Amino acid sequence: MYVVVQHKILNPETAFPRGQALIDGIGAPDGTRVLQFYPHVDGSVVTCLWETTSIEDVQRFADATLGDSSVNICYEVDSENAFADRPVGLRPSSAPAA
Repeated sequence: MYVVVQHKILNPETAFPRGQALIDGIGAPDGTRVLQFYPHVDGSVVTCLWETTSIEDVQRFADATLGDSSVNICYEVDSENAFADRPVGLRPSSAPAA
């Protein structure tokens, strides 16, 4: 399944270094990896797309990793109606394949 996480960043100086573990998949639950990372230019919000077997796994992983530096809202993507194409100018993910 695919899950979107919307991170409301409360403390960018803390959230972004901690968030590198999410990007790198350090401590990620089995079958869970981030596919896309979209930070706002001012660092106040980040939206990510995840591939996972459990929305709860992503919620727990984001909450535990980011702690009080971010409020994280997770929801399952309606795969039947969603679509995607990699926009020109964005680099491919460096995250390990699951």
